[in-house]
Amino acid sequence: RRRRRKEEELTSAGHHALEHKSTRRCTVSEDQRKDVMEYKPDNEEVQHLRFLLYGWIGAGKSSFINSVATTLLGRMAIQQLSTPVMPLTQYKTHKIKKQRSYFPFVFNDIMGLEGDNNHGARTEDIKLAMKGHIKDGYKFNPISPISEKDPHYNPHPKLDDKVHVLVCLLDVNSPEIDRLVIQKMKAVREAARDLGIPQIAIATHADALCEEIEKNLLNVYKSKALKKKVEFSNEVGIPLQCIMAVMNYCKGKTKIDPNMDTLILTVLKHMIDFGNDFIEEITQT
Repeated sequence: RRRRRKEEELTSAGHHALEHKSTRRCTVSEDQRKDVMEYKPDNEEVQHLRFLLYGWIGAGKSSFINSVATTLLGRMAIQQLSTPVMPLTQYKTHKIKKQRSYFPFVFNDIMGLEGDNNHGARTEDIKLAMKGHIKDGYKFNPISPISEKDPHYNPHPKLDDKVHVLVCLLDVNSPEIDRLVIQKMKAVREAARDLGIPQIAIATHADALCEEIEKNLLNVYKSKALKKKVEFSNEVGIPLQCIMAVMNYCKGKTKIDPNMDTLILTVLKHMIDFGNDFIEEITQT
């Protein structure tokens, strides 16, 4: 119930933070940064929140991880190198350095989904990853899912190994999405729903949608173009209020931008809140 209420408040909270005057926007970003920088899991069984990123190839998963690191570190950072030409093939956990330790949340990146059953990540593997059964370093096989005999299969996952938030990356500038990819995305979302895992979707490359956003990135939630682009989310089953937007630090964007940071921190703060609530709920049942 608490998570459903947070989902309903997700967009309004994000929009409210972005619709203030310019002086207030900086303050909001600083408040969010402070919350993120000081976050620690309440449960002793959990060393870090685990965010699983999925989407089609080129949706911006790796760029989003790099962008979060850049925003938190205040400088350009490369956590993951992956492109549509050289896509990720392994299950990899990304930690972001924090002085002499790491931030208490990690990002798991997976092979992208493709419109072919013989290419891209298999939904069976993504479901097993959500349950904590896949270890870091597993090389995805598009032809068949991981075997229980595989050395990268974790037969007894702990709470720390499981996914606490499922994050769908949506490139709003991509051409029409293949029907099979939509079916796979829907299957992954339904599996997460059945496991009770909270979900959020992030629209990437939103700055190129229209002139209004290009002029002022913080107009993104007012954009009719964005709303039209994410209408397909109804087919996948992602509520519009659970879709947020960012502009990643990529394609020559190397200068730190406060507006970009505000969008990224807004999304990250909600991911942390969702994950923290999820851990609290499952440990009380």
